[in-house]
Amino acid sequence: MPRAKGGFKTRRRRKKVLKQAKGYYGARSRLYKTASEAVDKALLYSYRDRKAKKREFRSLWIIRINAAVRALGMSYSQFMAGLKRSEIALNRKALADLAYSDPKAFGKIAETVKKQLAA
Repeated sequence: MPRAKGGFKTRRRRKKVLKQAKGYYGARSRLYKTASEAVDKALLYSYRDRKAKKREFRSLWIIRINAAVRALGMSYSQFMAGLKRSEIALNRKALADLAYSDPKAFGKIAETVKKQLAA
């Protein structure tokens, strides 16, 4: 039986992996086996970190809201509870953006929440 040298399909598959590994250090960008391992690992990391990114941003928003609210004499949990009671439907991303870019508007929201909590 003749030896299969790996023709068009094999070459195309290997070139695809090496193209994905472009820019990697050393053998990871040049040797098929090493590049294949590196690309597989990179794809796993990218999938995992797309999920982690969402958690990290939510955490950042909470930190920003908490800092802004503490400056106004409330805790984060009190603020969020008052926000629900006063039926203000703003998500954490919008609140964090307000706290960062427009403190006056955020202050007005916080005052509304304080009144709601006092009542």
